[in-house]
Amino acid sequence: MADSGNKKQPLLLIAAGGTGGHMFPAQALAEAMLARGWRVILSTDERGARYTGGFPHTVRVEKVASATFARGGMAAKLLAPLRIGSGILSAFFAMLRDRPAVVVGFGGYPSIPALSAATLLRLPRMIHEQNGVLGKVNTLFARRVDRMACGTWPAALPEGVEGIATGNPVRGAVLARAGAPYIPPGDYPMSVLVIGGSQGARILSEVVPAAMALLPEAVKNNLRVAHQARDEDAERARAAYAGAGIRAEIEPFFMDVPRRLSEAQLVISRSGASSVADISVIGRPAILIPFAAATGDHQTANARGLVEAGGAVMIPEKLLDAGALALQMAAVLGNPAAARQMSASALGVSKPDATENLVALVEDLAGEIK
Repeated sequence: MADSGNKKQPLLLIAAGGTGGHMFPAQALAEAMLARGWRVILSTDERGARYTGGFPHTVRVEKVASATFARGGMAAKLLAPLRIGSGILSAFFAMLRDRPAVVVGFGGYPSIPALSAATLLRLPRMIHEQNGVLGKVNTLFARRVDRMACGTWPAALPEGVEGIATGNPVRGAVLARAGAPYIPPGDYPMSVLVIGGSQGARILSEVVPAAMALLPEAVKNNLRVAHQARDEDAERARAAYAGAGIRAEIEPFFMDVPRRLSEAQLVISRSGASSVADISVIGRPAILIPFAAATGDHQTANARGLVEAGGAVMIPEKLLDAGALALQMAAVLGNPAAARQMSASALGVSKPDATENLVALVEDLAGEIK
């Protein structure tokens, strides 16, 4: 456990669950606040602690007991209130010992103890919701916080809750390519990036190669595809691309997605909050296919702003087939002027200053109690 630093420095307590969607913006805020001379503590549970490798070593990680009612057997569900209660007590007494100036929750059930304790102690507190539809925990606390920061805009909020459009923080590697010049499609090698995310990507591995096979030969001959596919789907996708005579690189994960995004003429993607933020900050035409099983259909909500701005086309999963996708691909790859306009429109709704927006809210909250 790292030393939390000089207690004369203001303390930010960040509460976040154990997924990248929650942890990445939390990490971005932590780094920015450390640079401003704050101390930072991350409150999470055992599961969340496994995702903290990217956090600066000066961030103290406090593990609290938490639980979800959505997973596990009957015994686990019956014990959930006890674990949550234990976590709230632990967080409460920790905050009495070292009082945070501000508490920020990023969602996920591991954020329940810290947000509950902060509410009991009436500490300045805020939530950042990455998606266009609030998760269950953020919905629970939305009316109990001083600020509601929204990574996706517009966002569906509970009645009476006023949101602040901050945007979703993106990685430094993405920011380094923000607004990179776009090379529109033409009669030369064209890059298409296919990123399916960790959930439900199988349909993209089945439909995208089949759709590309329907494109005109002149377009197919110029395609250079980078396709992120799960291991169990990779070989079938590889065979489909080869059968269509399309050059394709298929991997379960690309470490250099920001570079590939900046070089792409077209992106085909799920509409997770982080993916939409990356696409818009770099500014690339996209075809978005929301994950149909996402809680509250939040991926459709995530895509809406980019689609309405003209930076992307959305195909609902129930309407996705090779013909429909090929039609939309041809509309982008066969029309350089339209593709260039989509790139500019995506850039126009981007929020490269999302981290700074969150910092401003934290400092504003802290200033209210001075």
